[in-house]
Amino acid sequence: MQVMKWSLIALAVSAGSTQLANASAQSDSKGFVDDASATLLLRNTYWNRDWNHGRDDVKTWGQGFIGTFESGFTQGTVGFGVDTFGLLGLRLDGGQGDMFETDSDGDFRDDLSQAGAAVKVRLSNTVIKYGDQMPNLPVLAYDDSRLLPQSFTGTMITSSEIEGLELNAGHFTAESAMASPNHDEGSIGPLKSIDVAGGSYQFNDSLSAALYFSDIDDVATKRYGNINYTIPFSDDQALNFDFNIYKTEYDKDFLATPSDEDNTIWSLAGKYSTGAHAFILAYQQNSGDQGYQYDIGDGGSAIFLANSYFSDFNNKDEKSYQASYELDFATYGAPGLSWKTAYVYGTDIDVGAGSDVNEREFFNQVKYVVQNGPVKDLSLKARNSIYRTNQLLNDDLNEWRLFIEYPLEIL
Repeated sequence: MQVMKWSLIALAVSAGSTQLANASAQSDSKGFVDDASATLLLRNTYWNRDWNHGRDDVKTWGQGFIGTFESGFTQGTVGFGVDTFGLLGLRLDGGQGDMFETDSDGDFRDDLSQAGAAVKVRLSNTVIKYGDQMPNLPVLAYDDSRLLPQSFTGTMITSSEIEGLELNAGHFTAESAMASPNHDEGSIGPLKSIDVAGGSYQFNDSLSAALYFSDIDDVATKRYGNINYTIPFSDDQALNFDFNIYKTEYDKDFLATPSDEDNTIWSLAGKYSTGAHAFILAYQQNSGDQGYQYDIGDGGSAIFLANSYFSDFNNKDEKSYQASYELDFATYGAPGLSWKTAYVYGTDIDVGAGSDVNEREFFNQVKYVVQNGPVKDLSLKARNSIYRTNQLLNDDLNEWRLFIEYPLEIL
């Protein structure tokens, strides 16, 4: 924690010596109502997981309704406001445990609903929020990859007093899983507490950095760092480098093998963009006593690493290599249409007994967002993963995820 503390101070001093303070957002407040917004996201999703080796296939079709209301801040030196959300999920067919919880008979429930609210206070460019919220930090990141989003209950402070610098600190005491309406039911059971602190700084248009720390009570402590650097060659050509690293120390009582306490995982991705095309190469490496674990009280998206797809390539001692390609069809007369394909190969996975295992994934995703007309912003997304391994770590699988999303602006 001391290393993180001094690193953040160094970031703040660097920022303060080169940048002016931001203009006060609170002084520009138009009021509780005038700055308010309300949206309803309609999300229809179908999942098909075709497992091999005799394992039962999983097929799920559901309709989600995600309503959010964000008030403005009252005017004055200190502003007050409220954020709320309401979630409703309807099971149309099939079922899986990360979308719908089961009843006492072991059957998937037909529906799922939840509501949450948070109060917020703003002074200048610093906001304190308490209640139900959806944080998105490298060490505490809610999961919104299925039908309904995950949420957490607690306090978060976000400060942007200096231009380019954002600081965060939070304390959360409850977690609500994607498949459950309960406010204290996470993937590994009730969350005791998680403390997070850190920040990010945009040095200039080409360079940014981030440092974060988290302490999940009786589970683990994590440190995270990121450096992102872009070299522009022209208006439509650039080379970007993105480096991410996690250092985790697990609590002895959390592990099945108490001596296996440490993990370090990092990734480095290089992306060359030219016009409508982007070419990516990435390398990711895991070391320590065991693999990298997340969604252990820190959210299902707390893995800001290059090689995270269906597989996260985060097993013990694993090294993984990625080659991927992205295409934006706007250049070819189809704005809103995009395609991404990736191949990731992981090797040297330590499964004990002196044996190494490898895994590989071929990933494709096509997405289209309607650009204008009566259904403007309607999005269609199809995602396919073909996963193979030479040992039954997660079992071979062919998976389809289909999404139709339509946001409605109510206010």
